[in-house]
Amino acid sequence: MALWGGRFKGGSSDKFKAFNDSLPFDQILVQQDIQGSIGWSKAIHKAGVLTLDEQQKMEQALVDLSAKVESGEIDFTDSAAEDIHSWVEGELIEVIGDIARKLHTGRSRNDQVSTDLRLWSREQVDVIIETLNAVVVELINLADNNKQHILPGYTHLQRAQPIRFAHWCMAYVEMLKRDISRLQDARVRLNQSPLGCGALAGTTYEINRYDLANSLGFDGPCLNSLDAVSDRDYVLELLFAASTGMMHLSRFAEDLIFFNSGEANFITLGDAVTSGSSLMPQKKNPDALELIRGKCGRVYGSLQALLVTLKGLPLAYNKDMQEDKQGLFDALEQWVSCLDMAGEVINSIELNSAECAKAARGGYANATELADYLVGKGVPFRTAHDITGAVVLYAISQGEPLESLRLDEFKQFSSLIEADVYPVLELEYLVDKRNILGGTGIEPVTKVIEQSRLQLGSANYVVRDAKLTDIRAIVKLVNYWSSREENLPRSEDDLIKSIRDFAVIEVNGQVCACAALYIYSTGLAEIRSLGVTINHQGKGYGQKLCQFLLDRAKALSLIKVFVLTRKPKFFEMLDFLPGDKDTLPEKVMKDCDLCPKQDNCDEEALIYNLSDHHSMPHLLNSIDVTVEQ
Repeated sequence: MALWGGRFKGGSSDKFKAFNDSLPFDQILVQQDIQGSIGWSKAIHKAGVLTLDEQQKMEQALVDLSAKVESGEIDFTDSAAEDIHSWVEGELIEVIGDIARKLHTGRSRNDQVSTDLRLWSREQVDVIIETLNAVVVELINLADNNKQHILPGYTHLQRAQPIRFAHWCMAYVEMLKRDISRLQDARVRLNQSPLGCGALAGTTYEINRYDLANSLGFDGPCLNSLDAVSDRDYVLELLFAASTGMMHLSRFAEDLIFFNSGEANFITLGDAVTSGSSLMPQKKNPDALELIRGKCGRVYGSLQALLVTLKGLPLAYNKDMQEDKQGLFDALEQWVSCLDMAGEVINSIELNSAECAKAARGGYANATELADYLVGKGVPFRTAHDITGAVVLYAISQGEPLESLRLDEFKQFSSLIEADVYPVLELEYLVDKRNILGGTGIEPVTKVIEQSRLQLGSANYVVRDAKLTDIRAIVKLVNYWSSREENLPRSEDDLIKSIRDFAVIEVNGQVCACAALYIYSTGLAEIRSLGVTINHQGKGYGQKLCQFLLDRAKALSLIKVFVLTRKPKFFEMLDFLPGDKDTLPEKVMKDCDLCPKQDNCDEEALIYNLSDHHSMPHLLNSIDVTVEQ
């Protein structure tokens, strides 16, 4: 099915269709296209294009289609659809008939595809950040377990100064942390909604684009329709972040390939991440690391290809922009794959500490310390430098490191050198003398490891009572989850009046979750309007809020707290027990009569008896959280 063709007398040739169609690769956006279509159906219902019955039928058909895709029932190769947008609409027409033909009213594939791609990209950013964090944890653990071990540091691939192996590990931790921050920044800029911008000039229908954006989890709408449909700088940002991240991984791989070589022999890589030779039985090749290094160029190619594609395009949309997807899909897939493999490699590393120390001593890296020692004895630095150079030349001729020379040998070059020179020449002294912040000494390295683990282990968040200044964030959260029918809609005026009922979680100064404890006149209380922003899910914030409100209910001497939910397992983890909606007349009278699903309610009632619970140590012990009463 094509979404165009009315002005054409003939069909496309088979060659053109194969050349033009994007379904073979943009099928990856199917769930995002369904999600955006549900949001659009609600928007055009509010604009008077769809009746409530039509919108509900359309939404249910889209939800059912999403479930079929999720279960693997769909084979896209059987379809002749041009792209994922026409495929979704065609499937919808098969189920609900001509009603589905109204879905595209006021919408273009131009704003639709940009919306789909932004939704997909947002999800991928969250996945990559999680994967990056996992690799950071592995590196921190490797550093922490090898703080005592010393190896040569290099400049120009020549031994320069000794460093702790943990210091090397933490260098890559810093790089990966910046990779995370780049993605976080890019996520903010891409999380704007193009939907409602039409082909290039906007739409004539009365669409509230702010509500539409909020319903899809965007921070707001794009403010210029030309820009919204025709720029892909958010894709470039992700490709640049991927290229930079892969560059870091490639350097990491190159270091370890050298460390693992027979010439260095600093580490041994595990069998799980190496392979053998078909000819030479003695070989153990670092193939995982070489592939990481090799795939870096592949990701660079995706960035360069899109830059070249976009550089000469006039506003607004051009079909060239269909080339924005395959490179992005592949680059992010390769990045995640390489990060996963880097984690495997890190887990397999065994440090050959004796070889590391031997190499660190063999490079005369302690020559600078000998010069500083002479300066401490009153010798001018330039003279000390000349003396030390002569000592190094002598040590090389003897085939000995500096610390192995006898005292009488040292005195050939300066009578000021005494027995107290030997501690100065030891590896640990050389390393730990650099005890400044950012240095390789044991104290700064240990401190950085502890700080990084602390930063990674717990975000800077607070659970507290809501304030009136939180109202915009609360309205956005409530509207988003009510649009997905996870809770009932509440007007801003209603939320302002009930602000004292709410509690919020604030992460790094921003409200990311909210919930309310509503008390009925009978003393029964309900936890409602629970919502967590998409990019903060999976961190236990929902549980933290519920626990906070249960503690509030307990302090008020309430007896029971109930919830109505489609996710009973979540509340059962908090010791809520199944209940009966018929025993909640207060709820039925206040809210259920207003609910569009009152005759077909699919929510379950669960009740928490406060008198049966004096405390919840099993939750409190697992939650590292600051609570403001």
